[in-house]
Amino acid sequence: MINTDKNYDVIVVGGGHNGLVCANYLAKDGRKVLIVEANDSLGGASATSPLNDEFSVSSCAHWLFQLNPTVASDMGLTKHGLEIAARDLSTIALAEDGNHLTIDGDKLEGAGISDEDRKAFVAFNKQITKFCKLLAGAFNRRAPKLVEGNLTDRITVAKLGLGMKMLGKEDMSDLMRLALINIYDVMEENFENDLLKGAISLDSLLGSHMGPRSPNTVYGYIYRRMGTVFGFNGPAVVKGGMGAVGKAMANAAQASGVDIEVGAAVSKINIDVDRTTGVTLADGRVINAALVVSNADPKTTFNKLVGLGNIETGVARRVKTMRMKGDAAKLHIALDSLPNFTGLTEQQMGQRLVIAPTMNYIETAFNASKYGEYSKAPAMDISIPSIHDATLAPQGKHVMSVIVQYAPYELDGGWNDEKKDAFKQLVIDRITDFAPDLKDKIVASELLTPVDLEERFHIHGGHWHHGEISLDQILMMRPFPGTSQYGTSVDGLYLCGAGNHPGGGVMGLAGHNAAKEIIKRGKSA
Repeated sequence: MINTDKNYDVIVVGGGHNGLVCANYLAKDGRKVLIVEANDSLGGASATSPLNDEFSVSSCAHWLFQLNPTVASDMGLTKHGLEIAARDLSTIALAEDGNHLTIDGDKLEGAGISDEDRKAFVAFNKQITKFCKLLAGAFNRRAPKLVEGNLTDRITVAKLGLGMKMLGKEDMSDLMRLALINIYDVMEENFENDLLKGAISLDSLLGSHMGPRSPNTVYGYIYRRMGTVFGFNGPAVVKGGMGAVGKAMANAAQASGVDIEVGAAVSKINIDVDRTTGVTLADGRVINAALVVSNADPKTTFNKLVGLGNIETGVARRVKTMRMKGDAAKLHIALDSLPNFTGLTEQQMGQRLVIAPTMNYIETAFNASKYGEYSKAPAMDISIPSIHDATLAPQGKHVMSVIVQYAPYELDGGWNDEKKDAFKQLVIDRITDFAPDLKDKIVASELLTPVDLEERFHIHGGHWHHGEISLDQILMMRPFPGTSQYGTSVDGLYLCGAGNHPGGGVMGLAGHNAAKEIIKRGKSA
């Protein structure tokens, strides 16, 4: 139980991974920091939960592939319990005839892949990696404001400019061109193989309200590939599920002196004459602090915790218009034995499996969500982590975790048990097209819609990234102009969650950057 008489310098609202990262850095700077988390466990959407008495699943994020190495090293996550069960996994694009495509780094195998596509893929990866390296320099510091003469921001812009110049004239022109078009056109320019084009397209839009023909999807793909700069050549499976990331970060934060209370929902961020004074918890307790850092998404922070009446009209309008419409569901399945995927060995079933046979398949799936309907033939990202991590299921049994695109947050008529069950069965039927004996193996299952994700993880709209990863909501535009350097129009209130620069994913840089900005502004920040 929190000692409400203790004098805290900073209260962090929300114990998601960015909140834990931010709190850790602030505590190391000598601040007295308290984290208050509404749920009974830490890590936010990086969570492990029971499916039934015997099985555990990564209940939202299920791959680790973007964690920043500086953050991991500074927090000593390995020392504090983080263990990787398998890393640098391949992606296997499933084909109904069993002639699947395996994507392993720069290597392509199967699916009748041509030598021309193999060569084009190596060149494509090389160029994308150049773009990722360029952005990496901007990702680990605050986004620059372009309208003010701040020296730090000028240096950031200058480094970006120099980095673009070093790309070379051809790559620089390509970056400017590609940033403004969609992944569909880029894939058509580069490749012939439908499975390859579908798999890359899926990576450009997972968790977003976009299809392959949508603008911003090229940037979405570059963003997802940032893990290659951070040392990931493919997704990793965390031992104990993704909740182990949150546990390791909580251990690190507590070792740095951070106080943490779980099961303590914040009902209000207290404000007196345009300055934060602390928070009020749902049970009525008031905790005072000079600074409040919100790890909640921007809409939740301003709409529910601050109140739009306590901020300027212009800021309130930007909060309302920020786009964060969740479109991904999560399916969990407990299995009494490993299903048989046609054309796959057990070793291959432990890789990342995707159902995205063509770009038109994905676009058709997206079309349904535009009109408030769930897709009748959804695209999927599938993990069977128990192949690598025996702690998730009893011996000989397994769990399957599936990200499903598309399931709109605002389903026509709303989500109810009947519609959830119908969609869950539809998704299972689609996986059965590739694993014919799947249904015979199922012990238990659950489907989490974006509405469920919103309720469980307190994310507005159930949006995985706390806001679309798009050109008008990145860098100095994230989450929106005037609140892009972690500070807000309310004195003493900062943001550190995925809705801020650089964005979502289990990366840790939003929390890292927010802490560095607060430290830079001094004790009175």
